[in-house]
Amino acid sequence: MMNSTSEEVSGLAAASAPLELRSLASDDSAAVAKWDAFVEACPEATFFHKAGWQLIVGEVFGHRTDFLYAERAGVIEGVLPLAQVKSVLFGNTLVSLPFAVYGGVAASSQAAVELLEQEAQAIAARLGVDHLELRNLRQRHPDWPLQDLYVRFRKELAPEVEANMLAIPRKQRAMVRKGIKNGLRSEIDTDTGRFFALYADNVHRHGTPALPRRYFDALRRVFGDDCEALTVVDAAGRPLSVVMSFYFRDEVLPYYAGDDLSARNLAANDFKYWELMRRSCERGVKVFDYGRSKQGTGSYAFKKNWGFEPQPLFYEYCLYRRDTIPQNNPSNAKYRLLIETWRRMPIGLANWLGPFIVRNLG
Repeated sequence: MMNSTSEEVSGLAAASAPLELRSLASDDSAAVAKWDAFVEACPEATFFHKAGWQLIVGEVFGHRTDFLYAERAGVIEGVLPLAQVKSVLFGNTLVSLPFAVYGGVAASSQAAVELLEQEAQAIAARLGVDHLELRNLRQRHPDWPLQDLYVRFRKELAPEVEANMLAIPRKQRAMVRKGIKNGLRSEIDTDTGRFFALYADNVHRHGTPALPRRYFDALRRVFGDDCEALTVVDAAGRPLSVVMSFYFRDEVLPYYAGDDLSARNLAANDFKYWELMRRSCERGVKVFDYGRSKQGTGSYAFKKNWGFEPQPLFYEYCLYRRDTIPQNNPSNAKYRLLIETWRRMPIGLANWLGPFIVRNLG
């Protein structure tokens, strides 16, 4: 008869151990490290599943957070970051995750998915929210209402810089070369000063409130080198266009951006994304994630012009105190007057008032 080794016995004991539900404490460094190690290894996880978002969403915006994880014999099998966003204007919601394009459960077992989602619904019921929103990458609940407004754009990068240039469709490639001929160059910033100035001006022109500068400072502080601000300048060193990007595993995610009014004529916006692509290629990044866009918008068309194809996003809703999915976005006609008013507001006032509004949008 073959004797079982101690490792086999230990493995069997772990497999039969109960799956336990836990809540992450941001000041528990050991638990945070374990959480992030799981996120780094789990194929379903994204940058927005990292534990640092608990600090940012809680401390910068003051939202209640529940960062749940399922653990068996000390080994994490799934995580679910949640935050409650509650306001008079936009309702009371539980979201995974506000200010993120991706969220929902990231897990290595179906049992963990079920345990975490059951707890999310229990929390939603206790808090009396209008709805629970899970920003999934794949559909998990065909019977839940689905927000189909957004799509995402992703593409693999070639290992050679020139191959990536040649992969850009001809008309868009001509815009990139125009920026190069105009003597533009890119610089990596050590603070958020130039980024915030152009970002805030850009969103003000579009009639939407800006996130506070302390939010971007927190992103840089919490995520370190995985959060990077790139600025495009002209030959005289004048800032024209900016982008803040996240790095996760072998991916780069350009996430927040802005530009000067003169950037269009100089092709600075086009040059900016090429420079990010070029720099990412040189550091071994394999996937360029252009993020989400609303269908039918200029951003959607711009990304398609780069040769990226839209992919569906599965934002699923469990409705409790409402009958339809909320539409808290600039495409909603009921916000048209507010947008026009915001555009005419002095930018200093807009930057002061904006954080009080945008914290509730998520």
